[in-house]
Amino acid sequence: MVGNKRFKTILLYTLAFIVLIIMVFPYLYMILSSLAPWEQVDRKIIPTKLTLRSYEWLLTGGENVIPRPWLRAFFNSLLVTMSSTLLMLTTAILVGYSLAKLKFKGNRLINNMILFQMFYPAIILLIPLFLIIRYFGLYDTYWAMILPKAVNLWAIFMYTNFFRGIPDELIEAAKMDGAGQLKIITRIILPMSKSITTIIFLFLFMERWVELLWDMLVVNSEKMLTLNVLLAQMFGPYGGYPGPMYAVSVLLTLPILILFIIFSKNFKEGMQFVLK
Repeated sequence: MVGNKRFKTILLYTLAFIVLIIMVFPYLYMILSSLAPWEQVDRKIIPTKLTLRSYEWLLTGGENVIPRPWLRAFFNSLLVTMSSTLLMLTTAILVGYSLAKLKFKGNRLINNMILFQMFYPAIILLIPLFLIIRYFGLYDTYWAMILPKAVNLWAIFMYTNFFRGIPDELIEAAKMDGAGQLKIITRIILPMSKSITTIIFLFLFMERWVELLWDMLVVNSEKMLTLNVLLAQMFGPYGGYPGPMYAVSVLLTLPILILFIIFSKNFKEGMQFVLK
């Protein structure tokens, strides 16, 4: 009996290890390929030696024939992603709190409209949004990439449902102490929402970080390109440089990996609410 139990435990750990290797291998392969000599990229799984040539190639802007601002593109991605994510969080918190805790006419209608809108694919609004950006003269600016992504219906939906679980007595007690709505949000609601905020922040950050189509539509000048757009362009004139392509891919995944490591504890707690 003890032997069977031990065998099952060993088998489960072995299967878990195999699954882990399968999941992690693509990322490890990407890192190794970015550090491999160019003549060994995609020819050897484990390179015989490691080099920073691909990263040096990016830091110097690429080939002299068609130089590319890789560091500027990375900065653009960080700026646009962080600005959009913070705006989405702010609007989601304010709207979610209003729908969950404030009684006003049309509350249920707005809730239903948000749910209804969530079923529509975002690509339907692509052309109208683009025309609006052109009309207001925001084309080829940071605002063109940030403002249309300032509201996220999924984040509003998640916050609304979470805030409904917070006891109304806490809010009423704060009001009796003279606290306004903004103070209630910052002093009571937000401290109680760390876990769910971590989940929403990470998902919004990842969604905006990998955005490609919209950024390709609304920017044209090279200095405004994001890293995703620049990486997509590499498949043309830079198709013969697989090493730098792997290096850019590593840079794309690095911020997400760092954020996940930093917020791993809150992420686990927040997932318990999401999976309820």
